[in-house]
Amino acid sequence: MSSTAEDQPQAVALEGASNLRDLGGWPVTDGRRVRHGLIYRSASLANLTEADQARVAALGLRTVCDLRGEREAALRPSRLPPGAERVHLPIEPTVGASLRDLLHREEATGEDVVSLLRRAYLDYLGRFIGVYRQVFALLLEPGRQALLFHCSAGKDRTGVGAALILTALGASRQTVLEDYRATDRLWRRDHSLPEGTPKPLADALLSTHPELLEETLDRAIAAHDGLPLLLEQGLGLDAARLRALRDAYLE
Repeated sequence: MSSTAEDQPQAVALEGASNLRDLGGWPVTDGRRVRHGLIYRSASLANLTEADQARVAALGLRTVCDLRGEREAALRPSRLPPGAERVHLPIEPTVGASLRDLLHREEATGEDVVSLLRRAYLDYLGRFIGVYRQVFALLLEPGRQALLFHCSAGKDRTGVGAALILTALGASRQTVLEDYRATDRLWRRDHSLPEGTPKPLADALLSTHPELLEETLDRAIAAHDGLPLLLEQGLGLDAARLRALRDAYLE
């Protein structure tokens, strides 16, 4: 099934956060769609206002998976509404020092930034695939819905997570990439960068990179000898659990 304008992400408008949206509505290849109101993705929730907290509370969140690293999360604690349990599943930034060095190099280019981001993306489904396995375990745990997962921008670590969830639910690669690219429209780019960061480098850092997401998914699939084994061995979704996931989140 191809996606239409009606399938576009349903964003939740907030004052202190952006890129919070429902994964519901996306089509999958067997003709069903992801159910609304059960799985959300977002950027950091550290700056939610009281009005934002009320708006987020209305979503009925029970579980918030925080994918930020230990230091990131400590510096900007989440402000969650009552009833939402934060589960910290850290994916530590792995290119921070290299990135800082790069930003101070006058000859650095946007392509250099993309090369660093590529290393980080490949790490997500290399070193940190166990984090995503835990997200799927929570999605299958009774009483955990609605569930939201986020990092700082809701772009990279969160983007890989959303891609895995949509792929497991049976969405096409085209749909996966449409959801990923929506961050370019919905995120306010309010992530602080060092003063004086050249615009080409800032743009590379703050934009989505579909080619990196595709390579990351393709490399993980190849490493597990195909998508079925990536789902089963990498993400803990044997046939019964995959069927339960789809029954719970598709309509």
